[in-house]
Amino acid sequence: MNTWVGKYGPLLVAEIGGNHEGDFEYAKKLTSLAIESDVDYIKFQIYSGDTLVNPIESPLRNKHFKKFELSKNEYIFLAEMCREANVGFMASVWNPEFVPWINEYSKIFKIGSGDFTAIPIIDYFISLEKPLLLSTGLCTLVEVIEIVEYIQSRSAIYKSQDFLGLLQCTSMYPIAIEDANLNVMNTYKQLFNIPVGYSDHTEGNFALETAVAMGAEILEFHFTDDRANKDFRDHKVSLTKAEVLDLIEKIKLIKKVQGHYFKKPLLSESEHVTSFRRALYFNKDMKAGDSIKESDLISLRPNHGIDAREFHNVIGKRINRRIKKYGKIEYDDLE
Repeated sequence: MNTWVGKYGPLLVAEIGGNHEGDFEYAKKLTSLAIESDVDYIKFQIYSGDTLVNPIESPLRNKHFKKFELSKNEYIFLAEMCREANVGFMASVWNPEFVPWINEYSKIFKIGSGDFTAIPIIDYFISLEKPLLLSTGLCTLVEVIEIVEYIQSRSAIYKSQDFLGLLQCTSMYPIAIEDANLNVMNTYKQLFNIPVGYSDHTEGNFALETAVAMGAEILEFHFTDDRANKDFRDHKVSLTKAEVLDLIEKIKLIKKVQGHYFKKPLLSESEHVTSFRRALYFNKDMKAGDSIKESDLISLRPNHGIDAREFHNVIGKRINRRIKKYGKIEYDDLE
């Protein structure tokens, strides 16, 4: 399936999320810009305020999410925009009742950090047996281990690398660069045989570029048209189209400098194999019949004749002809 393989290496997920702020025309604009940014997936958060936040216990948060709602038909319109542009559509669906009408568009479902412990929600998405992407903000390592084991115990399909991905994330907006904690990706790689990546809440591209260099297979970042004069916090940690295109160019360079995993001399090095390496030479004139002592030898560039790695093997050998100081020594000269 190659679920987590992107056009430029890591899977690039532009998270529009709630940056449309409930304005459908603005959502369409952001989707168009995200399509033009050449990402692999464009992601939304699909919810209703009343099925997400308790209106009694947290009335202001409930009001906030209700303000940011889009309708079923509006989300389907955005998903169709992605489909027509041949760009993946992804969603964090915070109300499972909405899944039946968005399911055909979302190849991958995202479990956000806030739903990491919401077992009824997670159980529902497990039952779909579609690829799941998990963000691990707010979590302890024990909680991450427990939920990965739980998901894999409920359905063996999630032991496949194509069906479960894990993102290091710090759930604050914005976070300081030192709070990105990218080394956690290495911990996840050691613990789990599943793809690992990074969900970014820093400002700028640096953490994302570093994550790629460290082997991130998935990158998720918030997306906007412009950060200026925006009150909603997510815009501050969002990339623009120009910044995403710049990130892609940096990824190409990072992948070039990383190269391949098999160590061998490259064609560009070939002219130096002889000129940079050393061979064995005599540091004085030698005559036929002399036995070679350690003190007779010196290792010098270029590597003409007997390689310096043969140093211990030639000690005690006799030479069968006169060889001048610094003259090339051949194996045929030894007895």
